[in-house]
Amino acid sequence: MPPIPGSGLAKGLAVTLRTMTRKTVTEQYPEVQPDLPPRTRGVIGLFEENCTVCMLCARECPDWCIYIDSHKETLPAAAPGGRERSRNVLDRFAIDFSLCMYCGICIEVCPFDALFWSPEFEYAETDIRELTHERDKLRDWMWTVPAPPALDPAAEEPKELAAARKAAEKLAAQQEAERAAQAELAGQAEKPGQAEQAPESGQPEPGEGQA
Repeated sequence: MPPIPGSGLAKGLAVTLRTMTRKTVTEQYPEVQPDLPPRTRGVIGLFEENCTVCMLCARECPDWCIYIDSHKETLPAAAPGGRERSRNVLDRFAIDFSLCMYCGICIEVCPFDALFWSPEFEYAETDIRELTHERDKLRDWMWTVPAPPALDPAAEEPKELAAARKAAEKLAAQQEAERAAQAELAGQAEKPGQAEQAPESGQPEPGEGQA
């Protein structure tokens, strides 16, 4: 049976009419931010306090987009007569996201929990060379990493949160100690000026009135 002339147009208009009567679900980005799943692979955050510069993530990266620089630092002996120790100090940790294919191998192989997935995705650049982000930026993304769900309501606090809180408290204590030291120095600088002031006229100086 030959198709009825205009049947295709009628079907298209029917689809249009059905769509017009439905409630819109379009989210106006960037005014409305998307609700991303917790395990979204946005960017990679670095918790550098846990990094031991083992280079495992850089060696296992299939794109070779992780750049790490470090130097060795000698630590004194912990006890008298002991041996000095050496440790690696992280100087640079950068990821070239123009090469990264978001496979997550670096996060999986890190034995010290220094790398995490962050749901952040707004890091576009006009120049591809600006997509190599250094450890300061990776550190900022670390604080957007969602907390892992507890396996049990009575489970202990995740060690990532405990380590992050400990680092934040240590930094706050250092800043408070620096402010206290500055205030103490300012107080010591004011005391000599007060001591040089002459005594009030109503009070006799030491030795006056004695025979």
